[in-house]
Amino acid sequence: MTTTLNTIAFKAQTHPKHRFQNLYGLLNTDSLYQSWGQLNKHAKPGIDGITMPKYKVQLTENIDRLGQQLKQKCYRVNDIKRIFIPKSNGKLRPLGLPTVDDKLVKQSVSQILQSIWEQDFLRNSYGYRPNKSAHQAVHSLTLNLQFKGYGYIVEADIKGFFDNLDHEWLMEMLKQRIDDKAILNLINQWLKARIKSPDGVFTKPTSGSPQGGIISPVLANIYLHYALDLWFEKKVKPTMRGGAMMIRYADDFVCAFQFANDAERFYKVLPKRLKKFNLDVAEDKTSLMRFSRFHVG
Repeated sequence: MTTTLNTIAFKAQTHPKHRFQNLYGLLNTDSLYQSWGQLNKHAKPGIDGITMPKYKVQLTENIDRLGQQLKQKCYRVNDIKRIFIPKSNGKLRPLGLPTVDDKLVKQSVSQILQSIWEQDFLRNSYGYRPNKSAHQAVHSLTLNLQFKGYGYIVEADIKGFFDNLDHEWLMEMLKQRIDDKAILNLINQWLKARIKSPDGVFTKPTSGSPQGGIISPVLANIYLHYALDLWFEKKVKPTMRGGAMMIRYADDFVCAFQFANDAERFYKVLPKRLKKFNLDVAEDKTSLMRFSRFHVG
């Protein structure tokens, strides 16, 4: 599987417009075993109550069964179990817990998506990416603010991003690089999977991707790559009177500008851009401020 993923990555890097076919065939017992090695063995069980240790007791049988289901295209997506965990601000964060079967297949698909889009993602994106971290994002931002002469900052956050990610837009974005109906259908099924709340009520989501989900991070980066990153790089920066830059970590991002009017223009147009993709700015977490080191008018 690793060799195949490297081949996909090379093809994606050397052919930026290529749309990949025959990806579904990569979902086999080999990829499932590799995915097993990458999963958190202490994760909470999904809706079927099967823990990782219990699954491991019959690991060979389970992976062979799942591999056959994928090969015969009779694999069925399971419902998601929702739990809530406390956040540092006292609020609760919803998490979606898939079954072990779904975790294995999602991990395999996530690896395929990463192999493709890691070649496309811009350097300013730091969240949920291999060999990138929040520390690196802060370091890059600090260096840029210290030495590039930026005087104005727009700090922004997207309101309930993981809950409001638009399914139709996401599928269109995935089609930019994938021409495999089986893989696309699989991802769509995961997005539409029913969610069971702690009180036993089932709901079918019309938007969003469960927080804490294995495939949600790469889907989030793909979504914001097209909705935000490319737009800023190709549309916003060329129209600025002075320098401009953006650092993004998942759905939190900071944009810096040399001139006040550039920052103000971006601050006004940002909500409209996000609204196009059915997203909203979190007003209480979004602000325009002057950076004290430089004061270019």
